[in-house]
Amino acid sequence: MTPREIKQILVVGAGTMGHQIALAAALAGYRVKCADPSDQALKRAGNFVEVYLPQRLDQGKITPEAARRGRDNLEFTRDLEGAAGQADLVIESIPEVLDLKRQMFSRLDRLCPEHTILATNSSFIVSSRLADATGRPDRVCNMHFFNPPVYMKPVEVVKGPHVSEETALTLVEVCRKMGKIPFLLHKEVPGFLINRVLAATHREALFLYDLGVASIEDIDKAIQYGLGHTIPPFRQMDLIGLDLNLSIAMEHYRETGDPKLKPSPILVEKVARGELGRKTGKGFYDYAEMLAERGY
Repeated sequence: MTPREIKQILVVGAGTMGHQIALAAALAGYRVKCADPSDQALKRAGNFVEVYLPQRLDQGKITPEAARRGRDNLEFTRDLEGAAGQADLVIESIPEVLDLKRQMFSRLDRLCPEHTILATNSSFIVSSRLADATGRPDRVCNMHFFNPPVYMKPVEVVKGPHVSEETALTLVEVCRKMGKIPFLLHKEVPGFLINRVLAATHREALFLYDLGVASIEDIDKAIQYGLGHTIPPFRQMDLIGLDLNLSIAMEHYRETGDPKLKPSPILVEKVARGELGRKTGKGFYDYAEMLAERGY
């Protein structure tokens, strides 16, 4: 079995994950369109590219030719229908809400060519819960990048029971071409590999804070220096996005009904205030200065 050739990629959703996945794919030589109905999201995505590429050039991380190729290969658009009609691979990166994703996959199934692979960047929702919304279940798969995708190497490709070998191998090959390190999971499991371990750490850190055992800063420092975590839990949650953390926690709690998995009060409070982490400039920590430097 050999991987299918991929030339055109559509990323659905121009949020932090979506536009960075799109840029990483464009830098790898793929022709990429990143679609979103929000003009504001598209503007923020374009601003990121215009700041990121010169920074990497100044740092000597990429060549002028690579930067030009990445910019030329990438287009941000509101025209989902037009972009979908040319895609060999779609990577969906919209909010972690099952109904929204099912609606999107059903729509993409109608818009995309018959051969197109439909991948979800979901960090929690397995593709078997999306596959029956399409007429191509063998080409519906998880392809989970880590935040920030332009820097982070791991990608989890999760082969559910409906996914063909060709689809899984194709996504693994795309990851490798993008310079990522793919992990192929042969079974679906909630949280996959990395987030399953992370979620347990995050829940315990939140529990300790909610109990008043220690401050956010001291819990983070203890885990960073005591356990050797480069990015400790509260910093990690800010990086992922507190809204995403809450969505995943709520989905898991609804599925299991386990009171131990009920979302933390401080997490709910932060999201209600719009303090979602790095992307909004404030979460458990303040990032206003960092966002200003990146053109946000």
